[in-house]
Amino acid sequence: MPVSLFEDDAKPDLWQFENLAARRGFRAVAGVDEAGRGPLAGPVVAAAVLLPVDADLRGVDDSKKLSASAREELFALIAERALAVGVGIADHCVIDRINILQATLAAMREAVTKLILPADYLLVDGISKVPVNIPQKAIKKGDSASVSIAAASIVAKVTRDRMMVEYDRQYPGYGFAGHKGYGSAAHLAAIALLGPSPIHRLTFRGVREHVREGA
Repeated sequence: MPVSLFEDDAKPDLWQFENLAARRGFRAVAGVDEAGRGPLAGPVVAAAVLLPVDADLRGVDDSKKLSASAREELFALIAERALAVGVGIADHCVIDRINILQATLAAMREAVTKLILPADYLLVDGISKVPVNIPQKAIKKGDSASVSIAAASIVAKVTRDRMMVEYDRQYPGYGFAGHKGYGSAAHLAAIALLGPSPIHRLTFRGVREHVREGA
């Protein structure tokens, strides 16, 4: 059964959660985070990252605080130094079918199951736990509190951004390479002009109003 290790969510140094889990006997602590819950198009992408206790990952932080170039550099560093990295993806069809929260949790579950070294404890960004039978802790703003979650946030964000750049080539006119599917004014105007693309989330406000009959 999942267990809770921590009494509160006071902001620690970036290794405090991992170190406390290790002192409690856990030897494979993975951070889990997602990117892409809010956009109107494209997938939600989750990542799970299992780091060695002596990893030198200076510069790793919440992906939202980093520039695109810094994220790309840190992505390569994480890939080099992590013990295992897993990525899970739930596309727009899944999001429309089961809703964004359930799609996010499904992507997180996939990311965890794809770790080549199984995790025995999870640190998860947010308030919802991953639907797997592994002890875990959900941490509000965990990407600013845990180095493992921060690393997962970078992997998820870079992976998704690269996908959206490719989608921009496939479906020109929407500006996916720039806004990555988020609801910018230019994106909303493009949807109104062109109608939804094949990767838009048809149940999301800003898109569903423009779904044509029979589409």
